[in-house]
Amino acid sequence: MSTLTELAAQLGHVLQQKMAQVTTAESCTGGGIAEAITRIAGSSAWFEAGFVTYSNRQKSCQLRVPEHLFSEVGAVSREVVEAMTRGAQAASGARYAVAVSGVAGPGGGSPEKPVGTVWLAWACDDERYSRRFQFDGDRQAVREQSVKAALVGLIRLAAGENPIEG
Repeated sequence: MSTLTELAAQLGHVLQQKMAQVTTAESCTGGGIAEAITRIAGSSAWFEAGFVTYSNRQKSCQLRVPEHLFSEVGAVSREVVEAMTRGAQAASGARYAVAVSGVAGPGGGSPEKPVGTVWLAWACDDERYSRRFQFDGDRQAVREQSVKAALVGLIRLAAGENPIEG
């Protein structure tokens, strides 16, 4: 069993104990978090919905991310991923959420946000936590590391821990 599958199974176990659901809001991972979760048989008991909002337009349309954030702080930012979690929770009714936006490469980076820059946010009810990561490797490696970090943070949050520590 792969690491991502093992992590998704752990997440499912914790969420089933809490009788809680999770939703995902993904950009650079293109649905990879939701795909890992739905590898687990019975995940429909704890996975509510997944949103792949690759364009800024869809982040605004589907998740109600305020459009002004894209010009003020950019799509790859704490403010945007936190807004994505709010929108995903509102649209799905899930208690837990994770959101990701990043620069997976090979192009698209800048001096302020080089390739490998990824913002993740996790939410439980009205609590939000976010963290910037700088991952190494090619596009696939950045995406896989992002999915892993998303799942690890969700497990920690669902277990009552701070998802950005440890």
